[in-house]
Amino acid sequence: MVIIAFSDKTSKVIPRIVCHKFKHCAPIIPTGHDMVMYQFTRPGHVTPIKINMSGIRRLRQHGWQFIYVPHDTPPNFTTRGAISCVDLSKRALGLRAAWIWRPDGLYTYLRN
Repeated sequence: MVIIAFSDKTSKVIPRIVCHKFKHCAPIIPTGHDMVMYQFTRPGHVTPIKINMSGIRRLRQHGWQFIYVPHDTPPNFTTRGAISCVDLSKRALGLRAAWIWRPDGLYTYLRN
């Protein structure tokens, strides 16, 4: 299972202008008893953050929304070279959808 977290807040300028509802997304991947949230910070740089269910509850209290996808992360998943938070999330899902390039587009795709 992969969890994709969506936020309507970001520190980046371009997503605030271009994106409508969601401006940031991050994949959360279970690793045994814990989970790792891969936070895209800038092109080519991703920060892994350990998170548990109480951390997810805190994010939810701050307005984050989550979509639980019943797919496993592809064995060739890598954060190296990610160019955006959407690119990183699509890699975690093994999704090759070139037309999805904004967080709100990914959210809509996954909800359908």
